[in-house]
Amino acid sequence: MAKPIRFGVIGGSGVYQMESLTDVEEVELDTPFGSPSDAFIVGTLQGQRVAFLARHGRGHRISPTRLNQRANIYGFKMLGVEYLIAVSACGSLQEHLRPGDIVIPDQVFDRTRLRALSFFDDPDVGTDGLVVHVSVAHPFCDLLSDICFKAVEQTGATAHKGGNFVTIEGPRFSTRAESLAFRQLGMDIIGMTTTPEAFLAREAEMSYACMAHVTDYDVWHETEEAVTVDAVIKTLMHNAEVAVQAVANAIALLSECGPSPYADALKDALMTSKDVVPRQVIDRLELLVGKYFDRT
Repeated sequence: MAKPIRFGVIGGSGVYQMESLTDVEEVELDTPFGSPSDAFIVGTLQGQRVAFLARHGRGHRISPTRLNQRANIYGFKMLGVEYLIAVSACGSLQEHLRPGDIVIPDQVFDRTRLRALSFFDDPDVGTDGLVVHVSVAHPFCDLLSDICFKAVEQTGATAHKGGNFVTIEGPRFSTRAESLAFRQLGMDIIGMTTTPEAFLAREAEMSYACMAHVTDYDVWHETEEAVTVDAVIKTLMHNAEVAVQAVANAIALLSECGPSPYADALKDALMTSKDVVPRQVIDRLELLVGKYFDRT
């Protein structure tokens, strides 16, 4: 595609398509990290070209741990995406965050253990020779999070700004002991996909924010039924229309935004002396780091 697609959307559980897109085309991409979850759906929304990807594949075919999140984020980078909105389902770990509410989190707590967490740590892809330590003290973009919060408020849904989002491995739901422990640790919502998505987006120098749709009270709540797939799906179907409208509102608000505030996120993250980084590594990761190396 000649013209970059500046805005991207990752649809989570229950959001597998965006029927409001017009002038739609499917774009299949291959990346150095393999194939993304599905074809990217590129179309026009609120006068802007937008790239949409169903995180788990259309029909929800891929388990959270098996997602090739590096390929997903790299694919968005190939399309030129600067601002990436993630729509995710989550469980609530706090009484005031009720099923049907939408949380715009500002922190991530990683409890996964089986996932590839970085573009720069994969000998199979040939990244040896370049060490990168990106800052994720604030893993979500404040600018984009503010826009997402306003976009949700415009739908009339109950929105909450800020919160600690713990990512578990899955695919099983929590035990009650785990759920209570996360509450004691100060976590607000729980899900299975924000790690490593948020970290990879930062390595790709994108602004990233999440609209987390509360579907249940996990399993800690003594007066509520424990989370089940049936309960989750019922709430997701109710929330899906809100999610799509909120995304459209966000794209309209983004239309006047300049470059991503994280356009140079790797500037001070390259640890390896540039004169010893193998040329083949730079070539392989050109899309991510090429601008930081002298090509002459």
